[in-house]
Amino acid sequence: MKQIFLSLLFMVSTAGLIKAQNLQLHYDLGKDRQMFTTTVEMFKPDNYGNTFFFIDMDYGGKASGVDGVSLAYWEIARVFKTDKMPIGIHAEFDAGFGRFNTPAGDLAYRINDAWLGGVDYSWNASDFSKGFSLKGMYKYIADKHNASFQITGVWYLHLFEKKMSFTGFADFWKEDSDFNFDGNTDASFIFLAEPQLWYNFNDHFSAGGEIELSNNFGGNEGFMVNPTLGAKWVF
Repeated sequence: MKQIFLSLLFMVSTAGLIKAQNLQLHYDLGKDRQMFTTTVEMFKPDNYGNTFFFIDMDYGGKASGVDGVSLAYWEIARVFKTDKMPIGIHAEFDAGFGRFNTPAGDLAYRINDAWLGGVDYSWNASDFSKGFSLKGMYKYIADKHNASFQITGVWYLHLFEKKMSFTGFADFWKEDSDFNFDGNTDASFIFLAEPQLWYNFNDHFSAGGEIELSNNFGGNEGFMVNPTLGAKWVF
């Protein structure tokens, strides 16, 4: 699952500190998935913007048929922005790989490296109870697209004195997909959204989950809904 910039969602302390390093464990209830996923996130602001990364690992799953890690994926991004800049400059790199079982043994595949660059507009309430970020980016996908694009939106909303948090992101980008492996393009655009709902027991531990909404994503043609149950620890 993709958790891009969800670390922005934990700007919760009255002192203005950002609690953004967290570890998540999800159990995917989707059809032919039934697997665990771990996500490690870090978000660190400074005087010239912020740095963010996350690492996802899937473990097994019905579709892959393997034991252990079946997918590893990471993103790292930097936003350059000062107090005098109304819009930030965004730079990002994405990469990963996966594996699946066949009668001949395990086979691996590469998730095409991607480089992105563009602009970022973010807004947060003065008490950090809610906020959003909107990004428009040029996207280069190695061995696939020299010139593509991606639009990303991120939001967070803390409710009931921050006992509950509604967070999430939505991505829309151009990438040709060949679902039938016949050399023809079956779809050219991908949509992915992961709204999350958490109950915050305290400043560190939360329980809840997400619903992955996707269209033509991850080698699956058409629209899919994959819910998870999850737990999160904020360091």
